Amino acid sequence: MATSSSQITSEFSNPNLAVLITEEEIRTRINELGAEITRDYAGLNPLLIGVLKGACFFLSDLLRAINTRLNIEFMAISSYGSSMRTSGEVRIMKDLDVPIERRHILVVEDIVDTGLTLSYLLANLKSRGAASVKLAALLDKHERRQREVEIDYLGFPIPDEFVVGYGLDFAERYRNLPFIAVLKNPEA
Repeated sequence: MATSSSQITSEFSNPNLAVLITEEEIRTRINELGAEITRDYAGLNPLLIGVLKGACFFLSDLLRAINTRLNIEFMAISSYGSSMRTSGEVRIMKDLDVPIERRHILVVEDIVDTGLTLSYLLANLKSRGAASVKLAALLDKHERRQREVEIDYLGFPIPDEFVVGYGLDFAERYRNLPFIAVLKNPEA
């Protein structure tokens, strides 16, 4: 039986979400980051490594804001599973398809939280002989940091709240939101 559109709850206006960073704020900041990266990597042909799945939105928009020759690759790493808290154990679920020796690497991540996952990933990439390894992160939840990680290109610092949207999820839900929101009640 078909359901009328008036009965379908909109994910974009879900009352369980409180908008933290608007779509327009994200767009503006990504354009600024793109200009910085364009300047810093001019003539270097950087390899941008998107960390799946959460960084796909950020990476996609950031690529369009960078005006220099570049390449992209993807990695999938996990320390969360379907939980709201990191397990502390990092696993590479999908590795790179290309060697990175003597390449300038820019890791593109959605959020830096405890720093455990990213410190492992950055050290791993450095050990493979990259010319440089830097980090671009859309969000930084510094209050939760357990291991220090240098963020070379930061979108926004955020408070210690569980956030979703713009690629970030809770149990694979909310990734499609065009903004960043605090998830008020994960059980709803």
